[in-house]
Amino acid sequence: MNAYRSLRESDPQAFAALKGEMKREEEGLELIASENTVSPAVLDALGSVFTNKYSEGYPGNRYYGGQDFTDVIETLAIDRAKELFGAEHANVQPLSGAAANLAAYVSVLAPGDTVLGMDLSHGGHLTHGHPVTLPAKVYRFVRYKTEADGAIDYEKLEALALSEKPRLMLAGFSSYTRQIDYARFAAIAAKVGAVTMMDMAHIAGMIAGGALPNPVPHFDIVTATTHKTLRGPRGGLILCKEAFARAVDKAVFPGVQGGPHMHMVLAKAVAFGEALRPEFREYAAQILRNAKAMESEFVSLGYSIVFGTTENHMLLIDTVKSRGVSGRDAQEWLDAAGITLNKNVLPDDPRGPMDPSGVRIGVPAATTRGMKEAEMRQIVLWIDRALRSGGRKRELSAIRREVKALCKAFPIYR
Repeated sequence: MNAYRSLRESDPQAFAALKGEMKREEEGLELIASENTVSPAVLDALGSVFTNKYSEGYPGNRYYGGQDFTDVIETLAIDRAKELFGAEHANVQPLSGAAANLAAYVSVLAPGDTVLGMDLSHGGHLTHGHPVTLPAKVYRFVRYKTEADGAIDYEKLEALALSEKPRLMLAGFSSYTRQIDYARFAAIAAKVGAVTMMDMAHIAGMIAGGALPNPVPHFDIVTATTHKTLRGPRGGLILCKEAFARAVDKAVFPGVQGGPHMHMVLAKAVAFGEALRPEFREYAAQILRNAKAMESEFVSLGYSIVFGTTENHMLLIDTVKSRGVSGRDAQEWLDAAGITLNKNVLPDDPRGPMDPSGVRIGVPAATTRGMKEAEMRQIVLWIDRALRSGGRKRELSAIRREVKALCKAFPIYR
């Protein structure tokens, strides 16, 4: 806390909010699948003097002077990203995963072109063509869905591709828990002459750590966030084959962004360096073990696991079917119990997105804290108690005290 002395003295109100957030994270369980905890080194980078510097352009070709060290850190981030994923080209400037996806579209599509992507309620992401987003107003999105068993029917996908003849075939997800057949997906795209794109935002860290197959060899363009399982700063990343490098770079700047945030680029370089270390591979493997331990415990308690199983870092639970509790109520009750997760729509959910039928649960942040299978099973028991409580404050407060005791044994920043 001493590191924030200047903030405490100059702006007590802002400092109070920061102190409150630190306490919330330390004393509670973070189970939002898209969140994680960065290292002190990444925090140092984010708070560095690189936030002062404008660096429009790319290493060796900037619009402003004074780029001696910005070029060093951006080149370092690029080289490490390429090494992590075996990529031919990397752009580390996107400010977010959404910005990375938008730039990827701009790099290969013309207005009105057709994109084939996963339906939002079946696990796809908002930026994969939901009608409320800008890309959906510029391009024509056609959506594919999962089957009753949670799998993707690649014969149906191929038939849809042959019928729609998309310019871009988009794989990737936000709340899908199964593994995609990358080779099969790319083969279908080849039959219709489509560019291939994979959004690996959620599983980039597991891929970097060798816990899941790498999509980069199979796809023309791969986007990611640098937080989530990759455990870096909140930001975006684009990897691509060399043939798409110039178009991707031009789409990022000056296409959809101005100057990059160099403190974020530095933090990305630091996080990529951490992901290249042997201990990161153990962390990635533990994520899988923790998710499977949670799944096993939920199944033993009679819960309905959407998509049938998990093969990555998250689970989607039908709380209405399992316990008669809506996703919104589940989220609010668990918040009161010191367990943070998010309500989530299920495939073709009859309920609205603000009060859907289920919740999404992720294990990366708990895994980063050092928690393993035994802790995952205990967390599931707490979740079940909370959902059975009917929202009674006394029971939720009792769970919160137990959660706090566990979290004390696994401090975030020692």
